[in-house]
Amino acid sequence: ETMTLYFLLLFVVVSAVSSADDAFIGVNVGTALSVMPHPTQVVALLKAQQIRHVRLYDADQAMLLALANTGIHVIVSVPNDQLLGIGQSNATAANWVARNVLAHVPATNITAIAVGSEVITTLPNAAPVLVSALKFIHSALVAANLDSQIKVSTPHSSSIILDSFPPSQAFFNRSWDSVMVPLLNFLQSTGSYLMLNVYPYYDFMQSNSVIPLDYALFRSLPPNKEAVDANTLLHYTNVFDAVVDAAYFAMSYLNFTNVPIIVTESGWPSKGDSTEPEATLDNANTYNSNLIRHVLNNTGTPKHPGVAVSTYIYELYNEDLRPGPVSEKNWGLFDANGVPVYILHLTGSGMVLANDTTNQTYCVAREGADPKMLQAGLDWACGPGKVDCSPLLQGQPCYEPDNVVAHATYAFDAYYHNMAQAQGTCYFNGVAAITTTDPSYGSCIFPGSGGANGTMVNGTSLAPSTNSTASSNCASQYLNYDGAFVSSLIVGISIWSAVFL
Repeated sequence: ETMTLYFLLLFVVVSAVSSADDAFIGVNVGTALSVMPHPTQVVALLKAQQIRHVRLYDADQAMLLALANTGIHVIVSVPNDQLLGIGQSNATAANWVARNVLAHVPATNITAIAVGSEVITTLPNAAPVLVSALKFIHSALVAANLDSQIKVSTPHSSSIILDSFPPSQAFFNRSWDSVMVPLLNFLQSTGSYLMLNVYPYYDFMQSNSVIPLDYALFRSLPPNKEAVDANTLLHYTNVFDAVVDAAYFAMSYLNFTNVPIIVTESGWPSKGDSTEPEATLDNANTYNSNLIRHVLNNTGTPKHPGVAVSTYIYELYNEDLRPGPVSEKNWGLFDANGVPVYILHLTGSGMVLANDTTNQTYCVAREGADPKMLQAGLDWACGPGKVDCSPLLQGQPCYEPDNVVAHATYAFDAYYHNMAQAQGTCYFNGVAAITTTDPSYGSCIFPGSGGANGTMVNGTSLAPSTNSTASSNCASQYLNYDGAFVSSLIVGISIWSAVFL
């Protein structure tokens, strides 16, 4: 089954250019995979990773149904191949909204519609009808009294910006003024935002070493190495901020100063061929970790300090069937089986978007996993998997709490460590997840652990006094999931920007 899906982890909703806004991280999920998980598995993963905002590259009906009654914020998209029809017919647009939006709200929490993707640069013959498409879609939302709840926009490549440094001199390609001016008028009048794809990796690769690698990766620079805009005297410490501010200045050049920006794609490949020496695991980890930290700290940009720049990480999964260079297949945070390509270096989270300062990982039961599948995994680990499950027997240190989540977590982790934490050994048909939070509690010490007390595993207390389940907040000290998404990331990370497919 082929599903054209892109997911973004979004940790916050962007409303207006205001220092009070929080940023979110999102994650894109591509479709060039040898195997696509079932939508219910996708949603289970979203919930397990506390991903509250998601973007679909289309409006796949099965995914929209699976997302119903989850509370997850969803961005649906009009694919480029449907743009011409919608842009030329109000009735076609109304039918699209009826089928892909009205049929699913309010059960599915749709919050935005992305009309096309990088239309001006990749599908220029459709550009003349782009604004009409946005207006027709918006009119259908107005008729349904959903226009205040669901925003309409379209993602752009940052290549529409010319002379992007210094940012104060940036402007949009003037040949597209006939599209950009009415588009920005539409975004401003409807309270929507400019969607922009920002790829410092490509800026670096195309600069012929003019752009320092550290500048592209958000690494700290000495003051004398920072890029200074001579017109504004603003200091830029990374490419990402410079491109975002270039877009703000380009809008200002056209007299639009109150349209916020949301970054719909950003990331770094973890593997490349001989012509892509900086597409490495370490650089991908460094870029995405620093990007998430930068966004969630509400650092803003030099032009708009403290203003949220919510961002979607490209992408959730490596796409093993995508054509082109090796790097094109390796932008994901996870492989097709949901195994992390690397663990992001973040502070304060126990799950995959996590602090990995000790390089110690554990394998635990996924939040919301089917109890029957957990039991099957537990039975396998304690049988054919050859795990010593004697600590789970009555009267032994890990017997309490006597529930399948706690017992499966111990068995999964024991197997994972018996197998030397090898790739693919924390999967168990999708009901296990890797964490950097030590799941040990009381006298129940897990394999590979130094011991801990009262630890929460995927929201389920493993303390002997209770077997109740609560929603996880393991990342809440730096990810704002309430009322908006990481996925900046995600990313929707959406960080969340994360997701397994």
